[in-house]
Amino acid sequence: MEIIQYRDEFKDEAINLILHIQNDEAKVNMPLEGQPDLLDITESYINRGGNFWLAVDDGHVVGTVALMKINDDWCVLKKFFVRSDYRSQKVGLALYTRLLDFANTNGFRHMILDTPSVAKKAHAFYVRAGFKQIGKSDLPIRYDYLDRESLLFHLEL
Repeated sequence: MEIIQYRDEFKDEAINLILHIQNDEAKVNMPLEGQPDLLDITESYINRGGNFWLAVDDGHVVGTVALMKINDDWCVLKKFFVRSDYRSQKVGLALYTRLLDFANTNGFRHMILDTPSVAKKAHAFYVRAGFKQIGKSDLPIRYDYLDRESLLFHLEL
């Protein structure tokens, strides 16, 4: 298994993995149409100062994570998903470590994320990683997200 920067050849697999976890596993009903960033990952993330990584094993996408730049200080952790049969293999940790290294190297000072309230295991991971849950009114920046009973988290880098 290796962590690589996003490449278009993996676009369909990455989208299918994300949609499967969001809709079949978590049951949050997130259609592709509501996630236009997935239709042009290079423009939405990489060309705007962020990045998007894939965990690839035997030529197949088994995980994703992205960093979206808001401004020079703030970024957003996005699209953090790992295929169910790889979750016990530290794939999530490898993806998160790559994202965190990028954030620190690029001078970001704050990271936020939104996640469905039903994603209890994800919440536990974020808290262990140092994120603090915040309320929507506590966001000091404009950050639009699809509110699906989401919880917001903040990490000071």
